[in-house]
Amino acid sequence: MSDATVSEPGHRLKPLTPAMLRELSARSNLRGAAQSLGHYGVIVLVGALIWMVASRRGVLWALPLMAVQGYIVAFLFMAVHETAHKTAFRSRSLNLVVGHLSSFIIGLPYEYYCLFHWDHHRYTQDPDKDPELIVGVKPTSDTQLAIAYSGLLQVAGRLRLMLGHAVTGKVVVPWIPENKRATIVTEARAYVALYALLLALSLWFSSALLLWVWIVPLVIGQFFLRPYLYAEHTGCDRTRSAFQNTRTTYTGAVVKWFAWNMPYHVEHHAYPSIPFHALPKLNGIVDGEIVHRGRGYIRTTRQTWAWFRRQRQATQMHERR
Repeated sequence: MSDATVSEPGHRLKPLTPAMLRELSARSNLRGAAQSLGHYGVIVLVGALIWMVASRRGVLWALPLMAVQGYIVAFLFMAVHETAHKTAFRSRSLNLVVGHLSSFIIGLPYEYYCLFHWDHHRYTQDPDKDPELIVGVKPTSDTQLAIAYSGLLQVAGRLRLMLGHAVTGKVVVPWIPENKRATIVTEARAYVALYALLLALSLWFSSALLLWVWIVPLVIGQFFLRPYLYAEHTGCDRTRSAFQNTRTTYTGAVVKWFAWNMPYHVEHHAYPSIPFHALPKLNGIVDGEIVHRGRGYIRTTRQTWAWFRRQRQATQMHERR
């Protein structure tokens, strides 16, 4: 995998014809419902198993199930992502309902993320304007790099930001326009109030249910989600072309299903109006034009880790001069 370079070549791919784009961009309430209900159904099933095992044999026996639940819950991020594009369902209302529910579960306010993600698409790989790069960690040691790959810093950062919005009523991040700041504050306060209510109910009933089936798994799940997210753009070129600034990672069917087909990430960035269920078909059309290809997430994580280390070493050498 090559280090990121700066270039402005434009898209290498001839655009899809209008007819092809219309066909692939067709949204479906049925496909969105099947994906959402399937994802949530697995969460409920595994959550019930966690509670049953923890109640009968103890929490330690349930830890393997919590790791499985962590992966599944953390990857509700993909439901947030797809509904942010309003492509999960044809119905705008269904996009909003599933988007807000999934956002609440993973602690990432929905309207805030929509605006954050809009700028990510507009300014992908621009170090001065891409929000993912602006808020991204810049590790100065292998220990800091390992912490970054755990995802815990990122979660702590967005929770701190949400609390800041709720408590101070101020929004200063550049990707939130002035006319949307009141909405972001209201949203943050609603989320925080609901979290406080759930905490109060758990204490009132002396129940650890939410702790073991939701909170602890969500923390564990970051160890799976963050390396996945780093695979999307790390080490890719700094260019306006989605075929060069993004990576598609070829992986197994189970991973693709829980990730809502977002391993086809070049395809998504090139044509963000195309819904998740059409991305495999789009891949068959554009596969030959993709520059950065991951071959499974274990191998790609090794590559992204090595890229971060090279960047750190290059920065340190530059500072010594």
